[in-house]
Amino acid sequence: MTEEGVIDSEFLRLSPEFLWASKNMSDLPPMSVTEIAFAGRSNVGKSSLVNGVLNRKGLARASSEPGRTRELIFFALKNIEGNEVIRIVDLPGYGYARAPKTEIKRWTDATREFLMGRAVLKRVFVLVDSRHGIKESDEEVMRALDKAAVNYQIVLTKIDKISAAELEKVKSKTLDAIKKRPAAHPALICASSHKNVGMSQLRYEMMNLL
Repeated sequence: MTEEGVIDSEFLRLSPEFLWASKNMSDLPPMSVTEIAFAGRSNVGKSSLVNGVLNRKGLARASSEPGRTRELIFFALKNIEGNEVIRIVDLPGYGYARAPKTEIKRWTDATREFLMGRAVLKRVFVLVDSRHGIKESDEEVMRALDKAAVNYQIVLTKIDKISAAELEKVKSKTLDAIKKRPAAHPALICASSHKNVGMSQLRYEMMNLL
């Protein structure tokens, strides 16, 4: 078995469970273990990807309605002894959402504050729809992460929806876009929760942050 396969098996032995839902910075769980966050536009397929990574259908709420996740959702991954090993954070989707402007501002501000002020946050996976590439709202998040010196890695999602040639083009364009960004991880992850592609690589990256 490859090193990635061994680490993937180790990750899948952890038991994921819902831990906490936060609406603002005053309502966050105590900092105790490594946290890894997933961020992305409202229609990027973030909740489906989180479910795929955790190998648990329906744990993260997926919906056909963009912007349904309006809180910072924390999942604890525990070992066989019941000790928390790592924590995953499903952040509210940014961009389009069917919600009042005041509500959008509340969870957008909470997300920004979390990304810039959480000491145990080791990486943010920024999800980008491979069909559309990096948008201005993605760049805004990356600028904030660069400014806060928070390490992040781009994940191209829904790669099953485009051709291999189109994927190579968007990969090349994305790599060029992050080349000079100080906090960006230099490698991309290509993923499809529908086809279970990229899940092992994501687990490998997360376990190597412990």
